[in-house]
Amino acid sequence: MKNTILTLFTALCIVSTLQAQDSLDTYKNKSNAGLKFGYNLAAVSFDEDSETGQRHGFHVGFYGESFASKHIAIQVELLYSQQGYEVKDNSGTFTQKLNYINLPLVLKIYPSDNFFLEAGPQVGFAISHKEEFDSSFNLFDTEQEFEPSRFDWGMNFGGGFKTDSGVSLGVRYHLGLGDIYDEGSPKNRVWQFSLGFDF
Repeated sequence: MKNTILTLFTALCIVSTLQAQDSLDTYKNKSNAGLKFGYNLAAVSFDEDSETGQRHGFHVGFYGESFASKHIAIQVELLYSQQGYEVKDNSGTFTQKLNYINLPLVLKIYPSDNFFLEAGPQVGFAISHKEEFDSSFNLFDTEQEFEPSRFDWGMNFGGGFKTDSGVSLGVRYHLGLGDIYDEGSPKNRVWQFSLGFDF
């Protein structure tokens, strides 16, 4: 009888250990991928003390999220992002349209199962640009090119909510650290509001 109880106890301990290990492996190896898209409010900071008006745009792309532990994940993204800025004065409205392919890498902290905070670097590549000046009089409308730098980089900070089914809502602020042009130290400033879906 003692041998039977000892055998059952040993078997129970082994099963419990294996289940705990499986649970540990589950979050350590957990990863997912998905699609995200949303709304951009983009501006540019000049000389760190003045900021332009905002250009309205959107972003869309893919992400991959991998958990290092239950509360920590690394997420890499590939995004198309409409950025730039708008300046209005008495003579009209100047709009700089800058479109990027961005590669963010963010560290995500989950204080709870569904709420996350995130921060990390981003590099971007300008794939197109267009400058428009609307003088409110069609006769005087012009287009003048301002060649931007092809490369951009900066930091992202944000947070959001993710459901157990993989639907996420997020807000992120991009603090550009690379100069868009050679003069005036112009840097990207972008608010992003995103909706994401795990595959």
